[in-house]
Amino acid sequence: MDSYRTEDEQVEAIRRWWDENGRSTLFAIVVALSGGFGWQAWKGHESEQLEVASGIYQSMLQNLEGENRSLQEMKTATDLASQLKQEFPSSSYAQFAALHLAGLAVSQDQLPEAETQLRWVLSKADKGGDVGQVTELRLARVLAASGKADQAQEILQRAGMLSYSASYAVARGDVLLQLGRSEEARDAYSDARALMGPEASQLNLATLEQKLQSLSPIPAREIAGEMAQDSASPELESAREEPPAVQQESLK
Repeated sequence: MDSYRTEDEQVEAIRRWWDENGRSTLFAIVVALSGGFGWQAWKGHESEQLEVASGIYQSMLQNLEGENRSLQEMKTATDLASQLKQEFPSSSYAQFAALHLAGLAVSQDQLPEAETQLRWVLSKADKGGDVGQVTELRLARVLAASGKADQAQEILQRAGMLSYSASYAVARGDVLLQLGRSEEARDAYSDARALMGPEASQLNLATLEQKLQSLSPIPAREIAGEMAQDSASPELESAREEPPAVQQESLK
Protein backbone atom coordinates (compact mmCIF):
# COMPACT_ATOMS: atom_id res chain seq x y z
CA MET A 1 0.00 0.00 0.00
CA ASP A 2 3.01 2.32 -0.44
CA SER A 3 1.27 4.14 -3.29
CA TYR A 4 -1.07 5.66 -0.73
CA ARG A 5 1.56 8.33 -0.04
CA THR A 6 1.51 9.61 -3.62
CA GLU A 7 -2.27 9.49 -3.75
CA ASP A 8 -2.41 11.39 -0.44
CA GLU A 9 -0.58 14.21 -2.21
CA GLN A 10 -3.20 14.13 -4.96
CA VAL A 11 -6.01 14.34 -2.42
CA GLU A 12 -4.27 17.22 -0.66
CA ALA A 13 -3.95 19.11 -3.96
CA ILE A 14 -7.66 18.61 -4.64
CA ARG A 15 -8.53 19.77 -1.14
CA ARG A 16 -6.44 22.92 -1.50
CA TRP A 17 -8.13 23.70 -4.80
CA TRP A 18 -11.54 23.31 -3.17
CA ASP A 19 -10.59 25.58 -0.27
CA GLU A 20 -9.40 28.24 -2.71
CA ASN A 21 -12.02 27.92 -5.44
CA GLY A 22 -14.81 25.57 -4.42
CA ARG A 23 -17.09 28.04 -2.71
CA SER A 24 -16.82 30.75 -5.32
CA THR A 25 -17.38 28.17 -8.06
CA LEU A 26 -20.46 26.82 -6.31
CA PHE A 27 -21.91 30.28 -5.82
CA ALA A 28 -21.20 31.24 -9.44
CA ILE A 29 -23.07 28.19 -10.71
CA VAL A 30 -26.02 28.84 -8.47
CA VAL A 31 -26.11 32.53 -9.42
CA ALA A 32 -26.14 31.58 -13.08
CA LEU A 33 -28.87 28.97 -12.75
CA SER A 34 -31.00 30.28 -9.94
CA GLY A 35 -33.24 33.25 -9.35
CA GLY A 36 -36.25 34.30 -7.42
CA PHE A 37 -37.08 35.66 -4.03
CA GLY A 38 -35.33 33.02 -1.90
CA TRP A 39 -31.87 33.38 -3.41
CA GLN A 40 -30.35 35.62 -0.75
CA ALA A 41 -31.66 33.47 2.08
CA TRP A 42 -30.37 30.30 0.42
CA LYS A 43 -26.98 31.88 -0.24
CA GLY A 44 -26.59 32.90 3.38
CA HIS A 45 -27.59 29.46 4.63
CA GLU A 46 -25.28 27.65 2.23
CA SER A 47 -22.36 29.88 3.14
CA GLU A 48 -22.98 29.27 6.82
CA GLN A 49 -23.13 25.49 6.31
CA LEU A 50 -19.86 25.51 4.39
CA GLU A 51 -18.19 27.50 7.14
CA VAL A 52 -19.36 25.02 9.77
CA ALA A 53 -18.20 22.04 7.69
CA SER A 54 -14.86 23.71 7.02
CA GLY A 55 -14.34 24.34 10.74
CA ILE A 56 -15.06 20.72 11.63
CA TYR A 57 -12.71 19.52 8.89
CA GLN A 58 -9.88 21.78 10.07
CA SER A 59 -10.34 20.49 13.63
CA MET A 60 -10.13 16.94 12.33
CA LEU A 61 -6.85 17.72 10.52
CA GLN A 62 -5.37 19.29 13.64
CA ASN A 63 -6.01 16.09 15.57
CA LEU A 64 -4.30 14.08 12.83
CA GLU A 65 -1.15 16.21 12.69
CA GLY A 66 2.19 14.63 13.52
CA GLU A 67 3.24 11.01 13.78
CA ASN A 68 2.88 10.67 17.56
CA ARG A 69 -0.87 11.11 17.80
CA SER A 70 -2.51 10.06 21.04
CA LEU A 71 -5.42 7.64 21.14
CA GLN A 72 -7.69 10.49 22.24
CA GLU A 73 -6.64 12.61 19.24
CA MET A 74 -7.31 9.70 16.92
CA LYS A 75 -10.74 9.14 18.44
CA THR A 76 -11.58 12.86 18.22
CA ALA A 77 -10.52 12.95 14.57
CA THR A 78 -12.60 9.87 13.79
CA ASP A 79 -15.65 11.34 15.56
CA LEU A 80 -15.30 14.63 13.64
CA ALA A 81 -15.02 12.77 10.35
CA SER A 82 -18.14 10.77 11.15
CA GLN A 83 -19.93 14.02 12.06
CA LEU A 84 -19.08 15.50 8.66
CA LYS A 85 -20.43 12.41 6.92
CA GLN A 86 -23.66 12.49 8.88
CA GLU A 87 -24.40 16.22 8.92
CA PHE A 88 -22.84 17.36 5.63
CA PRO A 89 -22.92 14.25 3.42
CA SER A 90 -23.08 16.21 0.15
CA SER A 91 -20.06 18.40 0.93
CA SER A 92 -16.54 17.83 -0.36
CA TYR A 93 -15.32 18.07 3.23
CA ALA A 94 -17.26 14.92 4.06
CA GLN A 95 -15.64 13.12 1.13
CA PHE A 96 -12.15 14.20 2.22
CA ALA A 97 -12.95 13.12 5.77
CA ALA A 98 -14.00 9.65 4.57
CA LEU A 99 -10.75 9.38 2.60
CA HIS A 100 -8.86 10.09 5.82
CA LEU A 101 -10.88 7.41 7.62
CA ALA A 102 -10.01 4.96 4.86
CA GLY A 103 -6.33 5.83 5.20
CA LEU A 104 -6.44 5.28 8.95
CA ALA A 105 -8.16 1.94 8.42
CA VAL A 106 -5.44 0.85 5.98
CA SER A 107 -2.70 1.86 8.45
CA GLN A 108 -4.41 -0.35 11.03
CA ASP A 109 -4.82 -3.22 8.55
CA GLN A 110 -8.62 -2.89 8.68
CA LEU A 111 -9.18 -3.37 4.96
CA PRO A 112 -12.95 -4.08 5.10
CA GLU A 113 -13.46 -0.75 6.91
CA ALA A 114 -11.27 1.03 4.35
CA GLU A 115 -13.35 -0.48 1.53
CA THR A 116 -16.57 0.70 3.21
CA GLN A 117 -15.29 4.28 3.51
CA LEU A 118 -14.02 4.38 -0.08
CA ARG A 119 -17.26 3.05 -1.49
CA TRP A 120 -19.12 5.73 0.47
CA VAL A 121 -16.98 8.41 -1.18
CA LEU A 122 -17.67 6.94 -4.60
CA SER A 123 -21.40 7.11 -3.90
CA LYS A 124 -21.06 10.87 -3.30
CA ALA A 125 -18.27 12.02 -5.61
CA ASP A 126 -18.80 13.16 -9.19
CA LYS A 127 -18.16 10.32 -11.62
CA GLY A 128 -14.96 11.01 -13.52
CA GLY A 129 -13.99 13.86 -11.18
CA ASP A 130 -10.62 14.10 -9.45
CA VAL A 131 -11.90 12.88 -6.08
CA GLY A 132 -13.71 9.99 -7.74
CA GLN A 133 -10.63 8.89 -9.68
CA VAL A 134 -8.28 9.01 -6.68
CA THR A 135 -10.87 7.10 -4.66
CA GLU A 136 -11.14 4.41 -7.33
CA LEU A 137 -7.35 4.02 -7.33
CA ARG A 138 -7.33 3.56 -3.57
CA LEU A 139 -10.27 1.17 -3.64
CA ALA A 140 -8.56 -0.96 -6.28
CA ARG A 141 -5.45 -1.27 -4.14
CA VAL A 142 -7.48 -2.11 -1.04
CA LEU A 143 -9.41 -4.77 -2.95
CA ALA A 144 -6.20 -6.26 -4.31
CA ALA A 145 -4.68 -6.37 -0.81
CA SER A 146 -7.88 -8.06 0.38
CA GLY A 147 -7.51 -10.84 -2.16
CA LYS A 148 -10.13 -9.41 -4.51
CA ALA A 149 -7.81 -8.83 -7.46
CA ASP A 150 -10.52 -9.47 -10.07
CA GLN A 151 -12.68 -6.68 -8.63
CA ALA A 152 -9.66 -4.40 -8.53
CA GLN A 153 -8.97 -5.10 -12.21
CA GLU A 154 -12.55 -4.29 -13.14
CA ILE A 155 -12.18 -0.85 -11.57
CA LEU A 156 -8.81 -0.14 -13.17
CA GLN A 157 -9.95 -1.21 -16.63
CA ARG A 158 -12.48 1.64 -16.61
CA ALA A 159 -9.74 4.28 -16.73
CA GLY A 160 -10.21 5.23 -20.39
CA MET A 161 -8.86 8.70 -21.08
CA LEU A 162 -9.31 10.00 -17.54
CA SER A 163 -6.99 12.57 -15.96
CA TYR A 164 -5.27 9.91 -13.87
CA SER A 165 -4.94 7.32 -16.63
CA ALA A 166 -1.21 6.86 -15.97
CA SER A 167 -1.89 6.22 -12.28
CA TYR A 168 -4.55 3.68 -13.25
CA ALA A 169 -2.02 1.92 -15.49
CA VAL A 170 0.55 1.77 -12.66
CA ALA A 171 -2.04 0.33 -10.28
CA ARG A 172 -3.12 -2.16 -12.94
CA GLY A 173 0.50 -3.28 -13.31
CA ASP A 174 0.85 -3.69 -9.54
CA VAL A 175 -2.26 -5.88 -9.38
CA LEU A 176 -1.15 -7.99 -12.35
CA LEU A 177 2.27 -8.44 -10.78
CA GLN A 178 0.58 -9.57 -7.57
CA LEU A 179 -1.28 -12.17 -9.64
CA GLY A 180 1.99 -13.40 -11.15
CA ARG A 181 1.15 -12.12 -14.65
CA SER A 182 4.53 -10.49 -15.23
CA GLU A 183 4.29 -9.86 -18.98
CA GLU A 184 0.94 -8.13 -18.63
CA ALA A 185 2.29 -6.12 -15.71
CA ARG A 186 5.23 -4.96 -17.83
CA ASP A 187 2.82 -3.86 -20.57
CA ALA A 188 0.77 -1.91 -18.04
CA TYR A 189 3.87 -0.15 -16.68
CA SER A 190 4.91 0.68 -20.24
CA ASP A 191 1.46 2.14 -20.85
CA ALA A 192 1.85 4.25 -17.71
CA ARG A 193 5.16 5.66 -18.92
CA ALA A 194 3.63 6.49 -22.30
CA LEU A 195 0.59 8.13 -20.70
CA MET A 196 2.59 10.40 -18.42
CA GLY A 197 1.76 14.04 -19.08
CA PRO A 198 0.37 16.41 -16.49
CA GLU A 199 0.60 13.52 -14.02
CA ALA A 200 4.39 13.29 -14.24
CA SER A 201 4.88 15.33 -11.07
CA GLN A 202 2.39 13.11 -9.19
CA LEU A 203 4.01 9.80 -10.10
CA ASN A 204 7.36 8.44 -9.00
CA LEU A 205 9.08 8.00 -12.34
CA ALA A 206 12.18 6.43 -10.78
CA THR A 207 10.07 3.76 -9.07
CA LEU A 208 8.19 3.08 -12.31
CA GLU A 209 11.48 2.63 -14.18
CA GLN A 210 12.70 0.25 -11.49
CA LYS A 211 9.57 -1.84 -11.90
CA LEU A 212 10.05 -1.97 -15.66
CA GLN A 213 13.72 -2.85 -15.27
CA SER A 214 12.93 -5.65 -12.82
CA LEU A 215 10.57 -7.16 -15.38
CA SER A 216 12.94 -6.61 -18.33
CA PRO A 217 16.42 -7.25 -16.93
CA ILE A 218 19.40 -7.09 -19.30
CA PRO A 219 21.42 -10.32 -19.05
CA ALA A 220 24.79 -9.81 -17.38
CA ARG A 221 26.65 -11.33 -20.35
CA GLU A 222 24.97 -8.82 -22.68
CA ILE A 223 26.06 -5.93 -20.46
CA ALA A 224 29.64 -7.28 -20.39
CA GLY A 225 29.62 -7.61 -24.18
CA GLU A 226 28.44 -4.03 -24.62
CA MET A 227 31.18 -2.80 -22.25
CA ALA A 228 33.82 -4.72 -24.16
CA GLN A 229 32.55 -3.34 -27.46
CA ASP A 230 32.61 0.20 -26.10
CA SER A 231 36.15 -0.19 -24.79
CA ALA A 232 37.33 -1.23 -28.27
CA SER A 233 35.62 1.64 -30.11
CA PRO A 234 37.88 4.00 -32.15
CA GLU A 235 36.41 7.02 -30.39
CA LEU A 236 37.41 5.69 -26.98
CA GLU A 237 40.88 4.79 -28.18
CA SER A 238 41.41 8.27 -29.61
CA ALA A 239 40.28 9.80 -26.34
CA ARG A 240 42.87 7.76 -24.49
CA GLU A 241 45.61 8.96 -26.85
CA GLU A 242 44.54 12.60 -26.68
CA PRO A 243 47.11 14.86 -24.97
CA PRO A 244 46.16 16.03 -21.44
CA ALA A 245 45.92 19.67 -22.52
CA VAL A 246 43.39 18.86 -25.21
CA GLN A 247 41.36 16.72 -22.76
CA GLN A 248 41.18 19.59 -20.32
CA GLU A 249 40.10 21.99 -23.06
CA SER A 250 37.30 19.64 -24.13
CA LEU A 251 35.88 19.74 -20.65
CA LYS A 252 35.47 23.52 -20.68
